Amino acid sequence: MHARSFMPSDPSRLRPKAVSRHVLIVDDSRAQRRVLALSLRRWGYRVTEAATGAEALDLCRADPVDIVLSDWMMPGMSGLDLCRQIRAIPREGYCYFILLTSRSGTGEVVDGLDCGADDYLVKPVAAGELRARLRAGERILGMQTELVEQNHLLEDALDELRKVYATLDGDLIEARKLQQTLVRERCRPFGRSSATLLMRQSGHVGGDLVGCFELATRRVGLYSVDVSGHGVASAILTARLAGLLSSASPDQNFALTGGNCYRCKGRQTWPPEMIAKRFNEMMLDDLQVDQYFTMAYAEIDLDTGRAELVQAGHPHPLVLRVDGQIESLGQGGLPIGLLEGAVHDRIETRLNPGDRLFLVSDGVTECPDLLGQELGEDGLIEILRANACLPSEALLEALVWTLAERMDGADFRDDVSGIMFDYAP
Repeated sequence: MHARSFMPSDPSRLRPKAVSRHVLIVDDSRAQRRVLALSLRRWGYRVTEAATGAEALDLCRADPVDIVLSDWMMPGMSGLDLCRQIRAIPREGYCYFILLTSRSGTGEVVDGLDCGADDYLVKPVAAGELRARLRAGERILGMQTELVEQNHLLEDALDELRKVYATLDGDLIEARKLQQTLVRERCRPFGRSSATLLMRQSGHVGGDLVGCFELATRRVGLYSVDVSGHGVASAILTARLAGLLSSASPDQNFALTGGNCYRCKGRQTWPPEMIAKRFNEMMLDDLQVDQYFTMAYAEIDLDTGRAELVQAGHPHPLVLRVDGQIESLGQGGLPIGLLEGAVHDRIETRLNPGDRLFLVSDGVTECPDLLGQELGEDGLIEILRANACLPSEALLEALVWTLAERMDGADFRDDVSGIMFDYAP
């Protein structure tokens, strides 16, 4: 015969045995306790004995046990009372409670389980049945121990997440401060004309951007941008766009660099539709990100009032005429960064003395009321018409107050931004 090694069929046999459970036997009969203790120690349990319920309660308070085997009828404190008292002791682990009784009626069993007992055995106790009930209790204790360990792991993970969140929250607060510096001037004069900016972020950082810059002498560029999504990624792209539409760096400004379509008093500039095209190519060819943005861009000649605009998926630019009429411009257009080769049409209009041009984000037109109904362009026009007598800065504040009232003071769900240009030649 060939010698062969023996491998147990159950791999768990190779694992080290778990720590033995601590069992408390409570019975006023010393003989009964000794008989049970002898069997339990033979099965590998750690055993403690108590002659009364009061003694058992003191032992449980001093050293929590895993399993209690308690006689039902005892002088002083009964097994039912002991079970209730043990259940009231604050502890992390669970105590499995088995009642030993000579009563086998359904009513007595129900009373025992109702008071918090987990199981019961009828005296005289059969060794096989006792061992089976103890194993059942151990399985429950094992699951409870595992749950406690998992809870500890979750608590540790939550503590780490709280620390990470606190760090991120601090970083986002600083990021918000930095992003707010992108709109330093709330009102900027251009001769007798002026541009008033509105920026209310819905979270720590947002994806909206408004601004203006001087294209050349007596020529002004205005823009309103809304980057898709919210959070850090949108804020980073917003900062990138701010640098490409900045008067502080004319060599990098997309409206100025390399333009050959206009000869504007010594400075070459791109027309609005070409600026949209350049941004679209940058998003698809250079950045290659999963984001896009909408934009309304306008160039205004301060001498003639001639305005040339492009609308790329943004809400319609509005002209507030001095006679009270409000005109909606544009046909919508495609957002920037969605479709290669997208074409954006140029929009032309003329501002008369006292007219105002308003570029606004969809955080305004899509602002919901308590029923979820969006404001829409008609609602925006109604607000503007009702406050047309106010100067632009006060008008924009009135707009924000009206939106806040629609939401009953709740935080805005999206960034609210816009730029109002007052024309005075």
